[in-house]
Amino acid sequence: MTFTSMIKSFVANESGAVTVDWVVLTAAIVGLGLAVITSVRSGTSALATDISNSLTSASVATLGTLGVSQ
Repeated sequence: MTFTSMIKSFVANESGAVTVDWVVLTAAIVGLGLAVITSVRSGTSALATDISNSLTSASVATLGTLGVSQ
């Protein structure tokens, strides 16, 4: 095999181009995932705070006082 035929074979080989496509696609998916996490984080934090406040102010009825109004 001569040097020029090896160069022609290397230039014609497209297996590396497919790898580059997958790397770019994977990077785009990871970037979109991070963007979604960033945008959802503030809403879930506010919701967690609301739930925490509701549970803190909640009272638990004892068995003897169920259904009894004072």
